Amino acid sequence: MAVKFIKSQNAPAPIGPYSQAIEVNGFIFTSGQIALTPDGKLIEGNIEAQTRQVFENLKEVLTAAGSDLDHVVKTTIYLKNMSDFTSVNEVYAGYFGKSLPARSTVEVSRLPKDVLVEVDCIAIKK
Repeated sequence: MAVKFIKSQNAPAPIGPYSQAIEVNGFIFTSGQIALTPDGKLIEGNIEAQTRQVFENLKEVLTAAGSDLDHVVKTTIYLKNMSDFTSVNEVYAGYFGKSLPARSTVEVSRLPKDVLVEVDCIAIKK
């Protein structure tokens, strides 16, 4: 079983000792993405702005791995406040359209850099 470590210059560098994503047997497992720009600046906007940045980061990491959002099979969304669920769903739907992966959404007490949302996913190669 070969493990490939994925790195995209078009997504923010990890803020800890982990990879942006790992590919194993055609599956891509991303680390959680938060609302950082590729140069590491925090998007301090509302939940919609942060969620859009998270999905832009995921798109770039998946592209570097030879995949895209259409090949995502599972996502996990971590919310600082579950009252943002509807707003996140609206942004989410714009990125996934008809390709709706399985999903879990949980409220957490705190996220890295005190962001409002974090998302990770599992995808398959194109």
